[in-house]
Formats: sequence, structure tokens, C-alpha cells
Amino acid sequence: MKKDLVVKTNRLNQAFQMLSLAELHIVQLAIVDARETGTGLTTDTPLRIDALRYAEVFNTTRQNAYTRMKEAEETLFNRRFSFFDEDGKLVKSRWISQVKYLDNEGAIEIVFTPAVVQGISRINGVKEFFTQYLLSQTSQLKSVYSSRLYELLIQWKSTGKTPIFELKEFRAQLGLGINEYKLMSDFKKRVLDLAINDINEKTDIKANYQQHKKGRSISGFSFTFKQKKTSNKQIDNTQDPNTINLFSKMTDPQRHLFANKLSELPEMSKYSQGTESYQQFAMRIAEMLQNQEKFKELSPYLQKVGF
Repeated sequence: MKKDLVVKTNRLNQAFQMLSLAELHIVQLAIVDARETGTGLTTDTPLRIDALRYAEVFNTTRQNAYTRMKEAEETLFNRRFSFFDEDGKLVKSRWISQVKYLDNEGAIEIVFTPAVVQGISRINGVKEFFTQYLLSQTSQLKSVYSSRLYELLIQWKSTGKTPIFELKEFRAQLGLGINEYKLMSDFKKRVLDLAINDINEKTDIKANYQQHKKGRSISGFSFTFKQKKTSNKQIDNTQDPNTINLFSKMTDPQRHLFANKLSELPEMSKYSQGTESYQQFAMRIAEMLQNQEKFKELSPYLQKVGF
């Protein structure tokens, strides 16, 4: 079973602080697609990102997706970042070394620089050095602050509790400039509270924060969070009890597993959009299986592939 798993070294996470939401989306898609195709990332092989794929993941139109991709790529191409390597030496790098526009196909091809390729791994690796999360958990977040905060929190998934982030460091981790939201009331109202609400509504975790003071001033924040319990969607009792039972029992891993199997059935071609890959088709089928009516419609095909 394939999962849209994003894996990045925590050190590289620090470089993500200044990316826009569209730029972050491009990098996320690149990581996911490199893993799922099995090709990985290299410094000489272009990685293709389709507007249709972007549109499906981030819930927009194909035309708007291509516009976003091109705009994000242009700024990403000119961005630089710095980090300290294992020997404590300062390294400066760009994100992208090459880009190619495929206007007729609604796609772009990009090549990452060595520093980025080395920081992104197809192999899960040692847990304490990697951040792992599912793209589907963050794809609907509408704020770049929400995405950055989610990535920051999920690094502490094993404990569900973060250390205290000093205010100056925390603001930098969210990508805020010195003069942005300087008043604490503005920071909490326009950045922190909105990000927490966005994460709690649209991802797999529910988070809370605690503020810490030195004297009368807030000096930092810490966070606690826990995994949400998966719950079945509300069921219409007027429908076939057998279908209802199967629908309610299908787990998320099963949904993705059987979506991949269904994508390869010739009979399913009528549901295909034609230009999408098997991988993209499978992702869309997995979404269809979350809908009870679609589940009922696809039940004969599910039985055919062994469900």
C-alpha cells in the first residue's frame, strides 16, 4: 500500500521557514512523488509535477494549479537558504538548480540542488532525525503558518509534547519577520490561534498551547497534542445493511489498499479522467470510497478485488 508520506530531515525543516504556502506545496509534492514512483530525488534527473496532481491534492482547478506552480517555482528558483553541516560548517544553497516548463502538458520539471536532495530521503531512517507526516493531513491547511506549526509539532509525535520554544526562536520558526505582528495580541490572534484552529479542524492531531512568562511578559510557548480518534462517517440507515456494514468497517489503510487495486481494473476506466496516472487515479478512488453512495456504487468492483 502506498502512502503519501513526506520525509525530511529536521535540519532541512528550518530552511522551510521562509517558503510561501505554494512553494511549500511544490516541495511537498516533489517529496511524495519521488517516494511513490520509487525513483527518488537526484541532482540530475528532473522531477515532473503535474497541475492536475496539484489541483487534486490542494483542492483547486487545474488552470489555477498551473498558475500557482509557475509563480511558486519562479520565486523558489531564486531563493537561498543556509544551514550548518555535520562538521559545524556553514553551507549556503539554492533550492532548485533547473526548471523546465511543459505548457502544453500543464506540468513543470524541476531539479533540486544537492543540499536539498541530501536532506530529503526516500528511506524512513532514524526516527529522531526525521520528520514524517502524510501530505493528506496538511493539504487542506490554508495558512503557511498552519503548515509550519504542524511540521514543528509533528517532530515530537512520539511524546505528544514539545519543549518550551523561546518567543524569538518560535517566531523565526514560523517565518515571521522582526516587524510582523509585534504586539502579542496580534501575534496570538492573527497567527497562533488561527494556526491552532486550522490544525485542529483539518489534520490528524488536536493541539493546545501553553504560554510561559518571565515576569509579566510572555517569553515562550509549549504545545501538547494528541492523535485524533478515527470515526466512521454518519450512516444512512435506509440503505442496504450489508453495504452499510462493509462501509463502516473499511479502515483507512484498507481504503488506500483497495483503491490501488481498483485503479488497475479495466472496468474502472469509466471513472478515470483520462490524463491521470494510476497513482493519481488511485488517490481519487480512495477519496470516493469515503462517500457512502460511491462506496455502494463501487461495491461490485471491491468484491472483485477481494474486499
